[in-house]
Amino acid sequence: MTTTDTAHPVPTDDLPAAVRGFLAAHADRDVPAAATFFTDDAVVTDQGETFRGTDGVHDFLTRAGSEYTYTSELVGARHVDDTRWVAVVRLEGDFPGGVAVLDYRVSLADGRIAELTIG
Repeated sequence: MTTTDTAHPVPTDDLPAAVRGFLAAHADRDVPAAATFFTDDAVVTDQGETFRGTDGVHDFLTRAGSEYTYTSELVGARHVDDTRWVAVVRLEGDFPGGVAVLDYRVSLADGRIAELTIG
């Protein structure tokens, strides 16, 4: 999924419930709760690796950042269109570089995350 110049900033509270819920559960490292916000055929791309379906999403949620200690903060949001949103998340921790600001590009289907690309 690509984000174009048509994305416009919105308050973080305007993010759909599925996006906010996923981010909160993921920050708490609550894999079962985070997984409920994804469709059964969801696709997640993180650091060039793609995870597909329920098992793939579970694998992503279990492994993502597990080798580091970090905190995350939702610092911004953009609305692309009716189904696409971008959550801007600031990570700080003991990973190389210590700080990262990442775009979580989300595509929704039936109120759940169908596609997530982190970068």
